[in-house]
Amino acid sequence: MADDTTDPSYWLNWRFFLCALWIIIAMILASILIIKYEVFNKKKTHEKDDELDVDPVGILYDDETWRTSLKALHPTWLLVYRLFAFGVMLALLIANVIIGGADVLFYYTQWTFALVTFYFGFASSHSIYGCYQYWNGINDDNINNAIIDHERGMYMAPSEGLSSQSMPINAPNHVLTRVRKTAGVSGYLFQIVFQICSGAVGLTDSVFWFIIYPFLTPAEYSLSFLDVTMHSVNAVLLLVDIFLNRLRFPFFRLAYFGLWTCVFVVFQWIVHAFVSMWWPYSFLDLSSPYAPIWYLGVGLIHLPAYGIFALIVRGKQLLLSRLHDMHGA
Repeated sequence: MADDTTDPSYWLNWRFFLCALWIIIAMILASILIIKYEVFNKKKTHEKDDELDVDPVGILYDDETWRTSLKALHPTWLLVYRLFAFGVMLALLIANVIIGGADVLFYYTQWTFALVTFYFGFASSHSIYGCYQYWNGINDDNINNAIIDHERGMYMAPSEGLSSQSMPINAPNHVLTRVRKTAGVSGYLFQIVFQICSGAVGLTDSVFWFIIYPFLTPAEYSLSFLDVTMHSVNAVLLLVDIFLNRLRFPFFRLAYFGLWTCVFVVFQWIVHAFVSMWWPYSFLDLSSPYAPIWYLGVGLIHLPAYGIFALIVRGKQLLLSRLHDMHGA
């Protein structure tokens, strides 16, 4: 018989306090990473140094949310794909809720599936905006030239109707700099959701196929169609989007992925503290003396689950860079 999770003794013990310690440490580390690399960088002027050719960590340019990884591939193709992926994900999510009932929403898998569905809907809206920009003749790289005055600020670059002689330029104090338009709040939120989805998909699919199904599932249990699709289709669709899009993948945003999982765990704790019910995953049960080890182990799996997608994006970028150098040579 399962333990009564509403009994205070279920929570007031060393197992819960140790698991809570893991969660608190994870949230603190995530907050430090976000404050260090996300919040402060947004306050800086995002200018690419022509000599160093280095972008600030975590920067996102406006056109990177909707352009394709290959310039030869029209952004409309990415829009069509994202709309298709959104439709598939939404249909599977609705079917799973109808067949399995509202209880399926207690699973991390459904949280992740719903988030990936939201991502493709959000991505589609960015692609629609981008195609509108593209069709209206926005510059290919979304780059504007500006004259930076280190004493008085930034001058606008001369328009076609003005001559450069009309601009107040003092050579020693002015530098011609290439300035790209950075993304707004919506763009950064979009990229954060993208990176959370990548890590969460890697975690859910790897834990299911390598831990839950082979070791924690009864031998007589047979996988259903939805079991397979819920732990595979999201990864396939997301990987295709990764190869098509131009989004970056700064590693520090692992912090948001960690917070996403922490929110799920805390949500489960709150629900079980008020309602004695089954745990969606047996390793979340705090009555087991091995609970702290399970919590720590699943927490550590976040690194390779997120890292594999970071390596895939990095590999794609290196491949495209080599192809560009070969064609440019």
